[in-house]
Amino acid sequence: MHTKNYSTEKLLSNLKIDALNEMQLSAIETIEKNDNVILLSLTGSGKTIAFLIPLLQRFDKSNKKTQALIIVPSRELAIQIEQVFKSMGTDFKISCCYGGHLRETEENNLIQPPALLVGTPGRLADHIRRGNITIDTIDTLVLDEFDKSLESGFWEEIIFIVESLKSLQKRILTSATEAVEVPDFIRLKSPLRLNFLSGNEKENKLHIQTVLSPEKDKTDTLFKLICSIGNKSVIVFCNHRESVERTSDLLTKKGIVNEFYHGAMEQQQRDSALCKFKNGTVNVLVTTDLASRGLDIPNIKYIVHYHLPATKEIYIHRNGRTARMDAGGTAILILSAEEKLPAYIKEDVEHLELPENSPLPEKPKWTTLFIAAGKKDKVNKIDIVGFLSNKGQLKKDDIGLIDVKDFFSFVAVRKLKVSQTLQLIKDQKIKNKKVKIDVAK
Repeated sequence: MHTKNYSTEKLLSNLKIDALNEMQLSAIETIEKNDNVILLSLTGSGKTIAFLIPLLQRFDKSNKKTQALIIVPSRELAIQIEQVFKSMGTDFKISCCYGGHLRETEENNLIQPPALLVGTPGRLADHIRRGNITIDTIDTLVLDEFDKSLESGFWEEIIFIVESLKSLQKRILTSATEAVEVPDFIRLKSPLRLNFLSGNEKENKLHIQTVLSPEKDKTDTLFKLICSIGNKSVIVFCNHRESVERTSDLLTKKGIVNEFYHGAMEQQQRDSALCKFKNGTVNVLVTTDLASRGLDIPNIKYIVHYHLPATKEIYIHRNGRTARMDAGGTAILILSAEEKLPAYIKEDVEHLELPENSPLPEKPKWTTLFIAAGKKDKVNKIDIVGFLSNKGQLKKDDIGLIDVKDFFSFVAVRKLKVSQTLQLIKDQKIKNKKVKIDVAK
């Protein structure tokens, strides 16, 4: 029997959380007592903490090898789990593996095995094949958002990973959708199923509206809609990458400051787009369904379905980006004349008439700076604030959200101060090193 490594109170205090919610309490108790668990709960409800706490309590401090593996469908979700685990303030090491950056960086990180490893299927399978992971000591497997991971393309990799783990004792699967078959190869023996999807009040907090587009091309309607919303945060979902870029481009030409986001972008571009949206440099993010899962973006007021979601599951996941935890939100579906409201939308739907003319939304007051140094250069948020305050002569209020990645960082700076700041810091050093700093592309 494992003794508990940390008190839950201490972990919650480190996470700056007052109390666990009902789902988390139930999940922690169930995972501690059972070896096969399926946890169904909405995006944004706190599933990560619900499985990390019992995982952590299982860890054996005398075991210096990897003890648990978490497989996730996207690098963003991997990074988010890593951040939550690190915020818990334990002595255990976590490592994160995903495509889009150097494998060698990860290999160096795996020389000293982490207690917990989190990553995407392709990259994890690659490390297992290369012998970089101590697989014989892994006794716990978490498949987070497993329905998404099992979608086309990941099957073979997941089968390979699961079959490589010979010492598995515990399997935890999480999802935000109900209609999921668990494949036999996961070997989930009579699992305990925790379902927090139905009767969830959170769904009722979502306000659903429709807008009619007189043209088949909906960009004019979208433009009017964004103008009528004003400068609130909006995510616009399109079904294809090409549509995302085209829609973003047309909005830019009409004077709407926005960023686009999809899976074919370089990792740095993706990080930059998300960071600008989170920190208020842009209020509009045009994206594929890649942004519907696992991204930690609070305070989104509006979700716009520019294209109708292909399935009920996609619809739920998109809307999960708003109405998070205790926040309300509005989901708006733009319908062309020949489109009907999908049958799975049962809620009361309000039809929205757009005003003919609304002023352009106010331009955001923040600009994002790119700094070519990050965690691996031993640069942290405090260093960046100190540098911008001292060398850039910025006041605390002029510096917004800071996001430090492995090899680069983003920081929001009040737009009015940017050109003066860049002038002041252009020949200065961070941590005795000359570093490229510019407006983020």
